[in-house]
Amino acid sequence: MNAPRLLLIALLLAATAARAEVEPLEILQTSPLAGFQYHAGPALFPLMNVGDRLTLHRESDNPYDAKAVRVEWHGTQIGYAPRADNVDLARLMDRGTPVAGRILHLRKSRDPWQRVLIEIYLMPTPP
Repeated sequence: MNAPRLLLIALLLAATAARAEVEPLEILQTSPLAGFQYHAGPALFPLMNVGDRLTLHRESDNPYDAKAVRVEWHGTQIGYAPRADNVDLARLMDRGTPVAGRILHLRKSRDPWQRVLIEIYLMPTPP
């Protein structure tokens, strides 16, 4: 396994352990943010922080992907949940299951698939 991949795994494990002590969430997926370079992501990247909340919106009428899930940071689109990972997420959202996301990792990189790692989770139900 290469060093960047090991570092990413270590960061994920550390973030998961720290989060487990604070806020028990049911994590649906952890993915790189798709399409970051085509939306407002590059301009907003310097303002983003690990842990920032992301809102998710279904785009069932998206001409490129009927299962598209748009990702927004503070009301501005920054990309999509990756097509390879959005089938179950879209199905849950279509059934009305409340979901949200947050930024798990930020990295300055030429490769847009390595810039923003997101985590998508079920919204906690009130007690």
